[in-house]
This record gives sequence, structure tokens and C-alpha cells, in this order.
Amino acid sequence: MQTRFLCAFALLTIAAVASATSFRDDSRYVARGPRTGYYIVRPGSVLMQQLGFQAAPFRDTLDPLNHGRGADVLAFRFNTAAVLSAPPTYIVQGPPNDFYMRRIGSFIRGRTTSHDVESFFGRPKQIEKRRDGFIAYYTIEVYNPFEESSGGRR
Repeated sequence: MQTRFLCAFALLTIAAVASATSFRDDSRYVARGPRTGYYIVRPGSVLMQQLGFQAAPFRDTLDPLNHGRGADVLAFRFNTAAVLSAPPTYIVQGPPNDFYMRRIGSFIRGRTTSHDVESFFGRPKQIEKRRDGFIAYYTIEVYNPFEESSGGRR
């Protein structure tokens, strides 16, 4: 009887801790004007899959092999004429960087070209060709010291 009680208590404790640390998805669209705005998307979120950015080259800071280092991603969808056809997307693991949010919020759908984006961010890290154009991915190196699992001390 006591063993059953302890097992049930342990299971409930684990469930409570797991729900408290569950994934918080705050992915959203941020409107800046009629043709300006951007998406803030968390890796693995439903919105990221709906937007079709599964090939984004982000690196998770939680991965023990990365030692707290990772990469967020800026994704730009262009049509075949290399004109921005959808709002830019900021795929971010932690708090978004205000610098990047201001920059991508200034691009105008239907007017901004891939050359305009390259003048801000340089050459893209990866390009995904699609039937309706292409997606340019830019990586932003990030570091989270709280995720570093080693530091020479054990």
C-alpha cells in the first residue's frame, strides 16, 4: 500500500514539474503598417511549420554539444522576381533582439528586393529554392551562458 502511494506521488510530482517547464509558444505576427510587419516564431512551433520554414538553419542552445551557443534565423520569402512576397520571419529561441525586429519591420512586401535585404544583412547563409521563388535564411549567432554544460569544472 505504501509503495503504491509513493509511486503515485512520484508520478504526480513528475507531471507537475513537466507541465511547469513545458514549451511556451508565443509565436505571433507583429503588424507595423499595411504592408510592413513580421513574424516572431519559436523553433518547432505550429506557426513555423505553417509558414514552411522547417529547413531553417537554427541551432539550439540547449544542445549539450553546442555548449550554450546557437543560432537564431531571419527568413525572407521572395518571389521569382526577387521581391519580398511575404512578411519576414524572425525564428528566435530566447528574447528577440530589438535591432533585428526594427530592421525586418522596415521591409515592405511587394517593394523590397533581395538586394535591399543583402545590403542590410550581407549574403544569406542558406537559400531554399521553391516553385514560387526562394527563401533566404540569415543566421544570428547567439550565446546563452546558462545553457553551457561545461567550463572545465565538474
